Amino acid sequence: MTSETLQLAMDLISRASVTPEDKGCQELMISRLEPLGFKVERLRFGEVDNIWLRKGNTAPVLAFAGHTDVVPTGPEDKWGNPPFSPIIDDEGMLHGRGAADMKGSLAAMVTACEAFLKESPDHEGSIAFLITSDEEGPARNGTIKVVEHLEARYEKIDWCIVGEPSSTRLVGDVIKNGRRGSMHGHLVIKGIQGHVAYPHLAKNPVHEVAVALSELTGEIWDNGNDYFPPTSFQIWQIHAGEGASNVIPGKCQVNFNFRFSPEVTAGQLQQRVLAILDAHALDYDIEWHISGQPFLTRPGALVDATRDAIRAITGRAAGLSTSGGTSDGRFIAPTGTQVVELGPVNATIHKVNECVKASDLDDLSQIYQGILTRLLTDKH
Repeated sequence: MTSETLQLAMDLISRASVTPEDKGCQELMISRLEPLGFKVERLRFGEVDNIWLRKGNTAPVLAFAGHTDVVPTGPEDKWGNPPFSPIIDDEGMLHGRGAADMKGSLAAMVTACEAFLKESPDHEGSIAFLITSDEEGPARNGTIKVVEHLEARYEKIDWCIVGEPSSTRLVGDVIKNGRRGSMHGHLVIKGIQGHVAYPHLAKNPVHEVAVALSELTGEIWDNGNDYFPPTSFQIWQIHAGEGASNVIPGKCQVNFNFRFSPEVTAGQLQQRVLAILDAHALDYDIEWHISGQPFLTRPGALVDATRDAIRAITGRAAGLSTSGGTSDGRFIAPTGTQVVELGPVNATIHKVNECVKASDLDDLSQIYQGILTRLLTDKH
């Protein structure tokens, strides 16, 4: 017999909510939570649907955050089963786009609240849900706008659980208690276009920038700290050329990314990059885009409750990590909220044949319920 959590996860997966579409996922969640006493706010910004649901009027506020949008499926003929027709196979794996990232977590959050409120109807504080359909896309009209909306009326979240797939091999083996910052650089080196047979009449921007790029890739930006790995610099695109093999290009475009720890600021990284470029007398333009600042939730009420709940359900001692990409936690943490990310195993996220162990979602629901119990009651 399929559990409530698995059935809800399958219902969510069956909605083809490729970013920024929601396809009724949020309304499905509302239909389960509104009868429990959650006040519903539908917040649409641009083409993005968001919801803020809250039960209770007092602090502390424990919020679940997540997204209903998923990445595109890729070639559907490579899937063993249609990506939006979820199945549980003979090995107990739930297949479908969003099974791990992150409709399985959304289902577990809902059923955890249902079970918790049945046991503890007179709990302390408030429970909330912040759900967007713009996490896998530009992330401009989703969580960040909802947080701005809440901040404008001085509504604060004390603790937040983001349902991103944080686990590595077994559910609950890793908790993300922070994330590195992310900054993109878009660099254009200016040269002089000419014939490859007459290089003395041209200026090749690829040659001009090559040594500087070698220095940038070899630079040690910091050594990290007890919670964060060292800052990394990665070039993800180099483009030059006019489409003809006998033409020296007039410009070279280089796109790169920093994933940075709190040991260095975005401004310091920018200054150090410019110093290296200037040392080589390059003629260039550069633009910067910061998509997230680093954040950290140190061991305390939320981290401790999460670890204890995981241990109670799985027997595992969860590790803490700040590795991986960005998440919407980067928009919530700057308000002073303690943020952790806890979800299923991330081995197949964004891949063809995305799947998750079905029983892990039932365990995840119980873990979420355990966190609610530890933070909003004295029954643990």
